[in-house]
Amino acid sequence: MKKRIAIPIEGNVLSAHFGHCQAFAFVDVENDLITKITILDPPEHQPGTYPRFVAANGATDVIGGGMGPQAVSLFNQAKVNVFIGAPVETPEKLVTDFIAGKLELSANYCDHDEHHDHDNCKH
Repeated sequence: MKKRIAIPIEGNVLSAHFGHCQAFAFVDVENDLITKITILDPPEHQPGTYPRFVAANGATDVIGGGMGPQAVSLFNQAKVNVFIGAPVETPEKLVTDFIAGKLELSANYCDHDEHHDHDNCKH
């Protein structure tokens, strides 16, 4: 199994809100082992730019804290799996738990005032 998992980060941990991250960690996984981690600076944040950037960099999955519905929709269109409500941890810890089927996804940390349906994501 080959995967490239994107994680929005602040410092060296998950950014609780996707659109406010400083960078993205792209974690390459092969045969359930992390083979490489690449940190990339995203383009200037405009609606829709981060999902396109992540997909263009080969991500198969994205693990995030909070994420708005437009971003989720753009990822779905690009065939990138979305896992939201992840805890604030390092990319290595998140991906290790993800591979082991132990990633605990809780409520979406999105702070938008709109009502979103975030309960349809399953790991």
